Amino acid sequence: MLPCGEAKRWTPSGRSSHPALAVGAVCENIDGLPIPDFAMSSTESLQPIPAAERIEAMDVLRGVALFGILLMNIEAFVGPLLAAVTGLDPALHGADRLVDAAIYVLVQGKFYLLFSLLFGMGFAVMSHRAEVAGRPFFMLYLRRILALLLIGLIHALLIWSGDILTTYALIAFPMLVIFRGVPSRQLPYWAIGCYLFAVAMMVGFGVLGWLASLEPTIAAEMSKALQQQGDEMRQLLDAQRVAYGSGGYWDAVAQRATDAVFNLALLMFIGGQILGMFLLGAWFVRSGAIERPQDFQRLFAGLRWIGVPVGLGMMSCSFAMVPTQAYDRLDLVSGVSGGLAMCGGLLMCLGYLAWILRGLSSPLAPALRLTAPAGRMALSNYLGQSVICTLIFYGYGLGYFERLPRAWQPAFALALFALQVLVSRWWLARFRYGPAEWLWRAATYLQWPAMRRA
Repeated sequence: MLPCGEAKRWTPSGRSSHPALAVGAVCENIDGLPIPDFAMSSTESLQPIPAAERIEAMDVLRGVALFGILLMNIEAFVGPLLAAVTGLDPALHGADRLVDAAIYVLVQGKFYLLFSLLFGMGFAVMSHRAEVAGRPFFMLYLRRILALLLIGLIHALLIWSGDILTTYALIAFPMLVIFRGVPSRQLPYWAIGCYLFAVAMMVGFGVLGWLASLEPTIAAEMSKALQQQGDEMRQLLDAQRVAYGSGGYWDAVAQRATDAVFNLALLMFIGGQILGMFLLGAWFVRSGAIERPQDFQRLFAGLRWIGVPVGLGMMSCSFAMVPTQAYDRLDLVSGVSGGLAMCGGLLMCLGYLAWILRGLSSPLAPALRLTAPAGRMALSNYLGQSVICTLIFYGYGLGYFERLPRAWQPAFALALFALQVLVSRWWLARFRYGPAEWLWRAATYLQWPAMRRA
């Protein structure tokens, strides 16, 4: 069974008769990170799709998502990573407090979901093209995952500990092994099930904490354990502040190794979320929702006019219940708040996707298309953001750690992203791929792709 429609829709060259899939790059990303699709030569061997054959909408989606991820990450570049993921900073006041709350409600946790969705889309397209070509897909994609894992580990240990690439690579293994052959009609159910499993875990821990509080002996033991956990988190926060704010480069590397272990522990909470988004992205391709959006107008209209408002309402309720998450708190209110934030983030992510696609057929289209060059080399730009920001803010760089006010951080992110758009435009006028994309393609296909444009 072909995952994206009937075989007759595909020409002998391996391209769809529909322009949306003919360009192959319809779903070429992860976390804003390009995953090349396949073109097929006359001998039907799998090759990277030419850079000229791309769908601009997906480049725009990657570009906008790249900016969103920078808006979310900038707080973790300027200060300790652990302090940037707990919601509202209670120490902030005035404009700093307003900006911090707005970024948390509108941005945080939405764009890494969008990148996860795009990863699933890329998986479906690559799998389809391999099947049409009659070529093995498993080993090709396994090399791609392993290459991504290596890039992620280098990023997490040597550049910045807030890396998402390692997580994506690890979650991609069950996607490849377990879900590659799942029929299209079942994908939404598996996606929702995986995502709701993560939500249930969040709420379930809150329920367990509440139940434990009803029995005095257990409540005392739990309180002691939570206090110890809170102390450990505060020690980790202080260690990040010292290593990244005033330490040397190798002090930062040592701290990143500690952070990496902590981040892996979070997979039990976000693993189901990410896998669910992978599967949902695969459904968007296999169902034709990306190939034929005109046939899914009710879906996209619902995401725009219902998904975003309902998701925003859930996020607002979550924020009102627990504006600042605490590592030494485990109760029903915090569990329900976390579950609402996860559900609201999903709806807002899908709503953002629908609004971006709608914007490309509106007067906003020229402005949105400006982001396309950055989206075409999103992996290079994602890694570049980490290199630039750590060199500016960390102690082994210019040393502006915790010195940029929260209210000014979005302006800094916008300026940096605008610079990346200009550099990307200049680079792609001369080269076919970004530097990181080129290396990733080489590792995937075991050959050196042509880099310079003719």
